[in-house]
Amino acid sequence: MKKITLFLFMMLAAMAVKAQVYAGGSLGFWYDNGDDGGVETTTFTISPEIGYNLNSKWAIGVALGFSHITASDETKIKTTGFAIAPYARFSFYENKMVRLFIDGGFGFSTVNSDVTKTIDGIEVGFKPGIALKLNEHFSLVGKVGFLGYRDDYISGADGQGLLLSSEDLSLGFYYEF
Repeated sequence: MKKITLFLFMMLAAMAVKAQVYAGGSLGFWYDNGDDGGVETTTFTISPEIGYNLNSKWAIGVALGFSHITASDETKIKTTGFAIAPYARFSFYENKMVRLFIDGGFGFSTVNSDVTKTIDGIEVGFKPGIALKLNEHFSLVGKVGFLGYRDDYISGADGQGLLLSSEDLSLGFYYEF
């Protein structure tokens, strides 16, 4: 067991030396006080992500997602969701500071609520994005839109097609080892 652990550690260290591994994600918090006739809602989301640059154009990675929503009307309703979404990333433009890319992948999610049964969902599609390189290690990353199919997925509307809206915007950061 020690040899396997040492081997895995050495492999990760070797990948990190070549600046091939990146990690990051996004974090969100939203509060709606319900003044417009709605329900008071608090939403918390976190989406860590890790990936590996295969070369200057292609990368593979996986994004995890967690969301927790509390809606308060007469009763407090709590909803919790988890998602995993592996992807392949193609970078089609890059200069010293800007990289444009598109992620193609699929995702699986499960959402559990106090008042409904567990709902499992899927998504298959593409997400365009932009990375702004701040220095050798840090980048700000933005993704907006979705082209594909979703059914009961943790985020987004059900159906298929193209969504380009600010509600489908995610901002985060990456640290490249």
